Amino acid sequence: MSLVVVSNRVARGKANEPMTGGLAAALLPVVEKSGAIWVGSSGRVRDGFQKEPFAEIEALGSGALALLDLPAAHYGGYYEGFANSALWPALHSRSDLICVSQGDYLSYREVNAFMARALLRFDKPDTAFWVQDYHLLALGAELRDLGVTSPIGFFLHTPWPGRGIIEGVPHHRELIEAMLAYDLIGFQTEEDRENFLSYVQQDLGLAVHDGVVRSHYGRTRAAVFPIGIDPQKFAQLAAKAMTHPDVSRLRRSLNGEKLAIGVDRLDYSKGLINRIKAFDRMWSLQPQLARTVSLLQIATPSRGAIEAYGNLQSEVAKLVSDVNGIHGEVDWTPIRYLNKGYGQAVLAGLYRTAQVGVVTPLQDGMNLVAKEYVAAQNPADPGVLVLSKFAGAANELDTALQVNPHDIDGMAKTIATALAMPLTERQMRWEAMMEKLNGSTIQQWFADFVDALQETQFVKSEIEPLVTEQPALWPVHASQPGARYH
Repeated sequence: MSLVVVSNRVARGKANEPMTGGLAAALLPVVEKSGAIWVGSSGRVRDGFQKEPFAEIEALGSGALALLDLPAAHYGGYYEGFANSALWPALHSRSDLICVSQGDYLSYREVNAFMARALLRFDKPDTAFWVQDYHLLALGAELRDLGVTSPIGFFLHTPWPGRGIIEGVPHHRELIEAMLAYDLIGFQTEEDRENFLSYVQQDLGLAVHDGVVRSHYGRTRAAVFPIGIDPQKFAQLAAKAMTHPDVSRLRRSLNGEKLAIGVDRLDYSKGLINRIKAFDRMWSLQPQLARTVSLLQIATPSRGAIEAYGNLQSEVAKLVSDVNGIHGEVDWTPIRYLNKGYGQAVLAGLYRTAQVGVVTPLQDGMNLVAKEYVAAQNPADPGVLVLSKFAGAANELDTALQVNPHDIDGMAKTIATALAMPLTERQMRWEAMMEKLNGSTIQQWFADFVDALQETQFVKSEIEPLVTEQPALWPVHASQPGARYH
C-alpha cells in the first residue's frame, strides 16, 4: 500500500528549528522512515483560482513532501476563521470563543475542496490517504465527490467534546455528515470516540454497532489510537543536549536552585494563566520556597491575528510581570518567561534539567510535551511530572501527579509536593511511566492506524454495498462557486 499523509502544514525536519504544535513533530520521524508522501501547505498563498493545484515536491528521508500554495482568497477564512475561531475553541470546550461568519465556513469548504483536487495526482490503485486533524474534516467527502474510492482515514489530534458543545459550531451537522466519508476515524481517547458516536446516534439518527456507523458513504469505523513519541530517541537527545550552550547556560544560572518547566504554544487551552497563578500561590503559601525554585515558561506565540490569542498574550505577560514584581528579588527572578520556540534537541536538554515538568492544560487531545518530559529524564535522578487530568496523556501516565487545572490551591500544593518528593518515589513513578511510553510509541501508533485502515478495504470487499432508495446522508458539494450550504 502506498500511503499519502495529508495535513494543514508539514514539518521540514531540521533538528534545530522549533516546531509549534505536536502534530508536525509527531509525524515527521515516521513519514521519513515509512516512505509516505506528506502533503500540506507550503506556508504561502497564491492569488487567483487554481483549477489544477500545483505541488512542489521535495525528498524527506525515504518519503517525500508535497507542498501546496493555498488560495489567498480563502486562506484567512479557512485557517484563522473557521478552523481556529470555530472548530478549535469548540473542540477544546470553549464555545464562548466561537466567532465566525458564513464566509469563513465557505472558505473552509473551498480549501478542503482545493486540497482534494491536489490529491488526485497521488491517487493510484494501491493508494491510501490518511488525513490529519480538524482543519480537514470535510476532505474525505470532497475526495469521494471527485470519485476517489481508495481507503481514506482521518485522525483527530484534539479532543472531541460532548454534543452540547459541538452543536455550537455553525454547520456542525453537515460537517459531521461529511466526516462519515472516511473509512476510519481515529481519536486520542475513548471519551472522544464516545462523544463523537453519541452525536452520530442522537443528532444524525444513525445506528452504531461496535463502533461502526453505516451511512450513504458506506461503513465508517471509529476507534482509539493514542499517539506516542519515540522515547528512546528522545532520551538519547536529552543526554546529548546537556552539553548544548543554551542548556549549559541555564544550568549555571540556577546556582543550585530547582527548576520547574512548562513548554506550550501560547493558547487558551493550555491553562497558562492558572499555572502562573498556582506558582504565585505556592510562593505565598510557602515563602520558604522563594529562591529555591523558579519556573521556566516557554510560550511560543501563534495565531496572533485572532483576537483571543492577542488578548491572552497580553494577559500572560502582565501576570508574569506582576508575580515577578511581588516575589522577585534584585538577584532572583521567580518566572523566566520566553516567547520563542526551541528545536527538540535543545528542549530535550531543558526538560532533563528541570526537576518538575508542569503540563496543566484545561483541555488537550494528548499533549506530547508530557511524554517528552518523562522520556528526557535522567533514570538515576528523574524529575516529577505534574499533569492535568484533562490531558489525553493522563489516561496513560497515571503515576504522574495529576491535578485539576481549575484548582489553583490544589496545583500549588501538588507542585510543592513534587519538589519535595524523595528519590525512590520519583524513580518508581518515572519507571512506570517509561514502561507505558515504551509500550505505545509513535511507530506503533502509525502502524496500528495504517493496519486498521488497510483492514477497512478487506471488510468492504467482503460485504454487500449499502443501497437505499432514500440515502441517509448525501455528500455536501463545496467545490463549485456559488454552491449552496444547507
